[in-house]
Order: sequence, then C-alpha cells, then structure tokens
Amino acid sequence: MSRTRIALLAAAATLALAAASTVAIAAVNGGFGTRDDTVLASAGCLPASPPGEVVDVRLVDMGGGMGGGTMMRGGQGGWRSWHSGMMRVVVSTTSVPHGTVTLRVANVGVMRHELVILPLPAGQQPGSRDVGSDGTVDENGSVGEASRSCGAGAGDGIAPRAAGWVSLTLPTGRYELVCNLPGHYAAGMFAELDVT
Repeated sequence: MSRTRIALLAAAATLALAAASTVAIAAVNGGFGTRDDTVLASAGCLPASPPGEVVDVRLVDMGGGMGGGTMMRGGQGGWRSWHSGMMRVVVSTTSVPHGTVTLRVANVGVMRHELVILPLPAGQQPGSRDVGSDGTVDENGSVGEASRSCGAGAGDGIAPRAAGWVSLTLPTGRYELVCNLPGHYAAGMFAELDVT
C-alpha cells in the first residue's frame, strides 16, 4: 500500500473518530437543539410563568441521552452534567440567588424519574451519600421534590417525555438534586445547586 493511501486512510479514520467523539460528548453533555423543549411544551407539561429564579433540569438515562437521540440545549452558560454514568441530572445553571426558586424538571429519558432536593453539608461532594440496601439514599431533611407528571410537587414519579416542577424558598447553601428511585442515585443521577 502506498504512503499516500496510508496517509489518506489515517486522516479519514481520525476524522471519523473526531466526529463520533463530538456526537458522544454532545449527547452526554446535552447539545444540539431544542427538541425536548418543543415536545414538553406541546404536551402542556411546563408551567407558563413560574415564580422566582428558574432552574431547568433534565433527567437523562441511557435510552434518552445516548441511543434515543435526545437533544438538549443549555442556558446561562450551558448545561452541566455532574456525572458521566449511565444516568444523570443535567442543570441549566449551578448557582442562583437565595429566595424563591422554581425547578422545572423534564424527564427526557425512557424510565420514570423524580427530583428530590437535599441540603448538601459543607465538605460533602455530590454523589457521595450512602446508598441503602433498597438502592436509595436517606431523604431526611429534604426541602422538596418534583415527582408529579405534568404537575407541581410530589407524586409517583415523572413519566418519560413529561415534566414536573416545584417552587421553593431556598436559603443560602449548597443543595444536591437527586433522583432517588432505586438504583438511580448510584447510577449517576445527582447534581449540585448552590444558592448564594
């Protein structure tokens, strides 16, 4: 095989790997578009005028974020993914001022999810809570949750391709946003929200 042909094949392989890496990174970190917002808004699952500061949250699992072709867009500096596991919580911002905060939570995966808001003690990192034998973490001290499909507050989980929300008055501090359905926290469904 000639050196020119080898060089061309190597260049083509490099381009293919770069393109695949870009697609994989965008899928994991939430890039490319607004399809999820369009689907959820058309289903009537997002509050029209939420009070206070708004944090958009996406609950992602392997079926929604990778193989399912889910697209997400960032706001206020882009989406943040705190864990690259098979499931994750992706937030539009990691910091908000204290006071009224509305978490608009979209389940863009293929499994039922929820979002529980837990105070995060000083020095503790997101994802470091002890997981019990039932696959969940202790919710004592929770300040609220969004787990109702197309509604506010607690319910029996947010169905795939639906949304829920919760409005809370949050004092200054660090909070961990978690999906506490069995096994989901351990699979990477957590993120930090700092309230200043």
